[in-house]
Amino acid sequence: YIAITLVMMYVAGANPKILLTLLFSGVLLTVLLFLAHVELGLPLPLEDYQIKRLVVFLDPYNDGQGGRGPGWNTIQSLVAIGSGGLAGKGLFNGTQVQLNFLPEHHTDFIYAVIGEELGFLGAAFVIILYGILILRAINISYNAKELYGTLVVLGITAMWLFHIFESIGMAIGLMPVTGIPLPFLSYGGSSMLTNLVAVGIILSVNIRGRKIVF
Repeated sequence: YIAITLVMMYVAGANPKILLTLLFSGVLLTVLLFLAHVELGLPLPLEDYQIKRLVVFLDPYNDGQGGRGPGWNTIQSLVAIGSGGLAGKGLFNGTQVQLNFLPEHHTDFIYAVIGEELGFLGAAFVIILYGILILRAINISYNAKELYGTLVVLGITAMWLFHIFESIGMAIGLMPVTGIPLPFLSYGGSSMLTNLVAVGIILSVNIRGRKIVF
């Protein structure tokens, strides 16, 4: 929600310096609070499992169980993607997935499945498809007749960008595991319905932004 809000505020005319200051201050405060918790034992307004996820993000093997606890998913995801190589092992031939070494592979770690079974080429192709979707949505937003249409489309685009970055990032160990689905690919009816409705809204803005000839 923060990413969506910042993007929409920027497009609506908010001062970029103020937005960057707020973003930087929030990130800095979060880092300082976490360091204070680690070094001084300062309590955080987070549940234990949430704190453990942050610790595991910094070092998956530092989960108190030698990588067999909360860090297991991240480790197995990295193994799956790394073993996929250039062209992958083929559909339904991924050992990490088919032998259930990677939990939640159909939801949180669907990108690891793609990396293992389709390899670097398949994983890169998925990112290219997302890039086309994002660029097309941005183009529609700039051609919208009203500011409202622009804000709605860019808000949806920001949501997609954040979900894509977070989901792929946690699969390759660059982001903490949060359970955010990968748009249009992760298993889940509510997620798919939300994304399809979002596509419909964008197409509606696009139709109203150009002349219709019968």
